[in-house]
Amino acid sequence: MNRRVRQKREYCRGKDQTNISSKTPKCGCLSSATISGVDWTTLPDDTVIQLFSYLHYRDRASLASTCQTFRLLGSSPCLWGSLDLRSHKFDTAAAVSLSPRCKNLQRLKFHAAGSTDAIVSLQARKLREISGDLCRDITDAALSVIAARHEMLESVHLGPDACERISCDAIKALAYCCPRLQRLWMSGVKDINGDAINALAKHCRQLKDVGFVESDNIDEVALGNLNSVKFLSVAGTRNLKWGSVAHVWSRLPSLICLDVSRTDINLSAVTGFLSSSQNLKVLSALNCPVFEGEVDSISMYNHKGKILLTFLSDMFKGVTSLFADSSKNVTDVFQYWRRLVNRDKNVDEIVVWIECVFSQSLLRIAENNLKEFDDFWLSQGAAVLLSLLQSSQEEVQERAATAVATFVVIDDENATVDCKRAEAILRGDGIRVLLNLARSCQEGLQSEAAKAIANLSIDSKVAKAVAGSGGINILANLAKSMNRLVAEEAAGGLWNLSVGDDHKGAIAKAGGIKALVDLIFKWPSSSEGLLERATGALANLGADEKCSLEVAVAGGIHALVMLARNCKFDGVQEQPTSTMTTASSSDGISEVLSSSPHPVLVETTSASITCHWLNGDNYIPCENTMVMSWLINSMTPEVGENFLLYETTTRIWRVAKATYSNLENSTVLFGIECQLTNLKKERRPLCDYCKKVGHVRDTCWRLHSKPNDGKSSKKHQQRDAQGNISRATLAHKSDTPIWIVDSRTSDHMTCDLRLFQSFNGNSSIS
Repeated sequence: MNRRVRQKREYCRGKDQTNISSKTPKCGCLSSATISGVDWTTLPDDTVIQLFSYLHYRDRASLASTCQTFRLLGSSPCLWGSLDLRSHKFDTAAAVSLSPRCKNLQRLKFHAAGSTDAIVSLQARKLREISGDLCRDITDAALSVIAARHEMLESVHLGPDACERISCDAIKALAYCCPRLQRLWMSGVKDINGDAINALAKHCRQLKDVGFVESDNIDEVALGNLNSVKFLSVAGTRNLKWGSVAHVWSRLPSLICLDVSRTDINLSAVTGFLSSSQNLKVLSALNCPVFEGEVDSISMYNHKGKILLTFLSDMFKGVTSLFADSSKNVTDVFQYWRRLVNRDKNVDEIVVWIECVFSQSLLRIAENNLKEFDDFWLSQGAAVLLSLLQSSQEEVQERAATAVATFVVIDDENATVDCKRAEAILRGDGIRVLLNLARSCQEGLQSEAAKAIANLSIDSKVAKAVAGSGGINILANLAKSMNRLVAEEAAGGLWNLSVGDDHKGAIAKAGGIKALVDLIFKWPSSSEGLLERATGALANLGADEKCSLEVAVAGGIHALVMLARNCKFDGVQEQPTSTMTTASSSDGISEVLSSSPHPVLVETTSASITCHWLNGDNYIPCENTMVMSWLINSMTPEVGENFLLYETTTRIWRVAKATYSNLENSTVLFGIECQLTNLKKERRPLCDYCKKVGHVRDTCWRLHSKPNDGKSSKKHQQRDAQGNISRATLAHKSDTPIWIVDSRTSDHMTCDLRLFQSFNGNSSIS
């Protein structure tokens, strides 16, 4: 920013001063403060704006609320040209709060689920690029409204998830409302007819990049009318008539790059494109089983100046033929191209397109996880992904990082990785590249890079390399992120690195334990993945004596108890119990309490609290949590699970005493034991309705009325008499003192005179 622009900013500051809220502090607050020896009030506006540009938009918004100066500079249009809202709940309320800063917004990335109405509420009339994933909920009406409100759109990218609810009507609306459209890329649109394609050809005269991928049906003849298109992709599209396709598309005057990857194209169609297309330079046919089955081997990657890219040939070598002869000895053609000083603009467009095609195709192949691609990944696939990780395109880097995180995992349920693939990334210096991406200010890159590092760290050699390269510190810092997706993947990395004893101390030293505990408090009701990773890492760390002390100091026990009480995810509830059981039995826990300033003394691991009586109201939260863990740990697992949801130690003790204590129920227990003894020895019938012996449900008086004469039948009298005789006989034959107790009466019987202190006999017993 030159002096003229700076003076203009000063003019705007005075002009807009009346519009600033009175709640904003005056800029005089900065006059006396210096940070690290720098007086911020002396910095020119262009320097401050340059510093702001390196910050995340969330941090810029925080700084803008500190004073008038930062508020004016923080709202500069050059700082709000791009927004990535994929990790946030982007609804209408959020859009309204952002709208004052988005008047000059040009690029927007978002999760399409529930965000289509919010895009309109942003009032970003100058929006030129939109990129959305999770597009299953986008409808024709929503996309049509977006197109009608943003006539300056130049790029629309919807995918890689299928746009199941979008039809040709929405494509026609884009063509009518957005005449400046230059790039249109959609995934999973089921049917694209000739009317929609002809509308694009008629109204979007600047359209040069079209991608209709993973579709069921496309009017291939109508695609021949897109005379302005330079780059065309139909990867993964089905039901194409290749006999007519090669003849029609070869006549496109501007077509220079064509992607037919993951289709059923045959050798005849490939040969037709290479021989008859006038301006075609690159034909990408990656993972085309029909074509690969018809051709024996491909050693010719350059056919009369046209490049054919397949898995059967060296992909790097094919791209190398775009450049001069001096580049043929390079191993990584993309790195060579990035370092060129004098570039050809046309070649640059082609290489950028090839990077996009490679990243999309390799990600799809990695997601399918087919065994037949093992040799490909080890021979050149891993090297291509490592090169794409260093691309200048953020989208390519994200897809490449996702592909790395995906292709190394061969069994997701059992967390098993392919060691050869992981070591291929390690040999190619991939750990350093991924860690650099994890340090990026772009949260999308941070999330995908952290996911790749987490999955690779399952392998012990890679985990050692990650720890040796400072990866633990990076993951611990990412776990503190305000972005939930970034924090979740970072917690997963710490979880995998905490397996074994090699890296637990380093995780504790880097502040990883405190970051994991804070995650539970920050998002206690978040997704299952975040909580499972955080509690899993704490469970592993709690198994170490030194780390268990850190877990207690950081408030981990309280966090896990809270999680066990409130969390409703089945997979998460197992971890808090395991962690609390391990941590509460550690010797380090008593050290925490003994060093506490509160009046609680613990002499040994089995010592009791001696300083004050806990009555349920005067407890100290951290001590209450600790005693709760002791009590629950002293119980059997079946019993302890019933008390995880109680909030205080007093409550646990009272309920346990009322439920399981037998001091106040001796008489009742003795009576039950006597009845059980009779049942075992006499095998008398038991009524399943009133729970009494001597009869069954069909003759129960409580369920059925008594006989009309009020007396039991002779059969019942005989049964009762036999029962009394049997009971008396049992009492007489027993060698041990037995009381016959009836809980409903005040008189009881025994056959042993020795049990009486005084006895008044009755001689007339009949």
